Amino acid sequence: MPHSRALRNRFVDAPGSLGERLRLARWERFRRCFPGIENMSVVDLGGTAEMWLRAPVRAKHVHLINLESHPAGLPDWITAENADVTDPEVAAGLSAEGGYDLVFSNSTIEHVGGHSQRRRFVSAVERLAPLHWVQTPYRYFPVEPHFVAPGFQFLPLAARARLVRRWPLVHSRPDSPESAMDAVVNIELLTRAELRYLFPRSVILSERVLGVPKSLIAVRNRAA
Repeated sequence: MPHSRALRNRFVDAPGSLGERLRLARWERFRRCFPGIENMSVVDLGGTAEMWLRAPVRAKHVHLINLESHPAGLPDWITAENADVTDPEVAAGLSAEGGYDLVFSNSTIEHVGGHSQRRRFVSAVERLAPLHWVQTPYRYFPVEPHFVAPGFQFLPLAARARLVRRWPLVHSRPDSPESAMDAVVNIELLTRAELRYLFPRSVILSERVLGVPKSLIAVRNRAA
């Protein structure tokens, strides 16, 4: 397992890896879309403090919303809470607090659980701020990004659940058939048509690798 983790780091996570270079390019594109980000209050749906602390850009304030726990000792420009924004009551409470300029979300919408949940997620995005940046991996990129496995997303569900327990590039290897099924069933990669349907008033950008779309980004960088 340590060898597998080192191999994944080489391609995805480590400084200088392909994944890190792509993330830096994405941040630069984000900065071009939102040149005033240093003066903006951002609500990040599904993000982590580590991502913002490593980022080459810094917002005036970032509020993290995630189902996972957050670290203690955050800097004063980052606040965090555990919540599910697909819950209409949670979204209403956040909206009532107000004050956000931008909704940011990176590789989250494909995890929320089905089309109706994605619609609730989009409703929260629209409600929380006038501007947004919502990125998601593209379903038809040849390599599934969560497992770094070619064609993985096109396999039958049972085959994916079996493979994820043996594939060397997984982030955390499931320890049972049930946890393996959980790992794969909760990821639903989106197509361009679906993202355009969910965000009809947004610009849909492509993030490409060797000319092939790897990720899609729904952007609204002007208030309606």
